[in-house]
Amino acid sequence: MTGPCDPFDPDARAAVYRAIESRRDTRHFAGGEVPEDVLARVMGAAHHAPSVGLMQPWRFLRIVDPAVRQEIRDVVEAERLRTAAALGDRGEEFGRLKVEGITECAEVIVVALGTGRDAHVFGRRTMPQMDLASVACAIQNMWLAARAEGYGMGWVSMFDPAELAALLNIPEAAEPVAVLCLGPVDRFYERPMLVETGWTVERPLSDLCATDRWPD
Repeated sequence: MTGPCDPFDPDARAAVYRAIESRRDTRHFAGGEVPEDVLARVMGAAHHAPSVGLMQPWRFLRIVDPAVRQEIRDVVEAERLRTAAALGDRGEEFGRLKVEGITECAEVIVVALGTGRDAHVFGRRTMPQMDLASVACAIQNMWLAARAEGYGMGWVSMFDPAELAALLNIPEAAEPVAVLCLGPVDRFYERPMLVETGWTVERPLSDLCATDRWPD
């Protein structure tokens, strides 16, 4: 067979591309709740992600205690201040950016790399970071599922992993990689928030592609 195998119908295919193109890293939330059935579907989407050697390295912590949420936010805020200082001339501009919605979103889910990853050689012998790539695929699946369901999601990576691990009793052999904020939003950004705020600009795909060899 030389053509597509079992392609989606045009409407379904368009919906997939719409989710991809309109997904945004969300920082502004409208409170409210995520119904349990929706949350189950979003988490199921994460668990259906590809993983190298089918190692499924993702671990999820649902944060339901408001006090723990606030402690997580304190860890993020401490790193936000350190990041602002490290940015030098752009530190003040960075300080005006909203970098998380931990206390405003409906759900907070911490994603970590699990223990026992070193036992997996298949796919990791020369590229051990493929466990992290697999977790990133799981998070991307959550993002797309959340967008399809009409909810925003934001990936907060601004934290010291050791501080967050200590706070949440994550064992030394595991590693937190994301604090995910999920919930209702008033709107989805038309463009990525960092573009809308003037922090940076998007690069076209043509700038990032080459053929056969790395470009000069």
